[in-house]
Amino acid sequence: MTEMVYGAVPDRGGEPILPKWWRTVDKWSMVCVLLLFAIGLLLGLASSPPLAARNDFAPFHYVQRQAAFGGMAIVAMLLTSMMSPIMVRRLAILGFLGAFVALAMLPFLGTDFGKGAVRWYSLGFASFQPSEFLKPGFMVVAAWLLAASQEINGPPGKTWSFALCVAIVLMLAFQPDFGQASLVLFGWGVMYFVAGAPMLLLVLMAGLVVLGGTFAYSTSEHFARRIDGFLTPDVDPTTQLGYATDAIMGGGLFGVGVGEGQVKWSLPDAHTDFIVAVAAEEYGLVLVLVIIALYASVTVRSLLRLMRERDPFIRLAGTGLACTFGVQAMINMGVAVRLLPAKGMTLPFVSYGGSSLIAGGIAVGMLLAFTRSRPQGEIADLLRGRNR
Repeated sequence: MTEMVYGAVPDRGGEPILPKWWRTVDKWSMVCVLLLFAIGLLLGLASSPPLAARNDFAPFHYVQRQAAFGGMAIVAMLLTSMMSPIMVRRLAILGFLGAFVALAMLPFLGTDFGKGAVRWYSLGFASFQPSEFLKPGFMVVAAWLLAASQEINGPPGKTWSFALCVAIVLMLAFQPDFGQASLVLFGWGVMYFVAGAPMLLLVLMAGLVVLGGTFAYSTSEHFARRIDGFLTPDVDPTTQLGYATDAIMGGGLFGVGVGEGQVKWSLPDAHTDFIVAVAAEEYGLVLVLVIIALYASVTVRSLLRLMRERDPFIRLAGTGLACTFGVQAMINMGVAVRLLPAKGMTLPFVSYGGSSLIAGGIAVGMLLAFTRSRPQGEIADLLRGRNR
């Protein structure tokens, strides 16, 4: 009956999982992600040896670890992308619950590694940042609640999802981690907007964000220091922003040459938060534009495919994941060129970091699973009134 009313595309019954996955997955987005990871390894070869030397490790210690974590991330991405939306939702719920508990326990069991914010668990051989894994799980859980609220006699999903969002934002703000808090709030806001939120409510939310930022500026020295550093007209050349700005300006169009950059010797976070400065200095604006194009391709292609999706849950969850992925990249690069205050946020699949890589692989795997072609047809069939 559904096919008679809405239209459908043929479903090849009994088709093996791998051929069906390959036929329906967004191959271009997957290739873009693999290229980003390859670029991350290339930049890791340039940026991490100075840090390895300072810590008495082998020159390519961090590159080898990034390759290992990246391999796990790619496997996680591929396996997750083969799941059905229902399986992805179940995985997201379990992952969200585990990450939520881990985030709540950070003040008691976490560490700051001397960076002034308690965001990690030290595992001895590695560290674990629960907020990275919380983001994709929350996007899917919030989308599920928002979609359920649209059903007849459905639960108050919008209220529940908002309560979860507020709880997560407050826990992140107390670390303090205002960058991740802003990203979670943005992702929920985008999904809420797509779900049909009143414009007045969104304006009120924006006002609350401004009030919250003002309060944080007045009470948090960490937050105020970063805002003041961003607003000052003169950049201290001995700060991370100063080094990054000089490196990007010195790189020009084609860069100073492979291995010839100097910013990696000055920036302690050259392999993570400011890796785009290394790219701009050694390879120039050309490579930076390639990186931007790859992120934009994944985000825009995913949104275009989701526009054809009829299932509200899939459409909302995919939109939240795609927009969060794109905005995180935009924030990282915006900080490096001093368009945004310093956030301490990695560049997905390019920056070094085990939690970031593996959680990013799971998130993109979920996105690829949601954007796969399905036999249910497209929403355009319903709008055009086509029957077949």
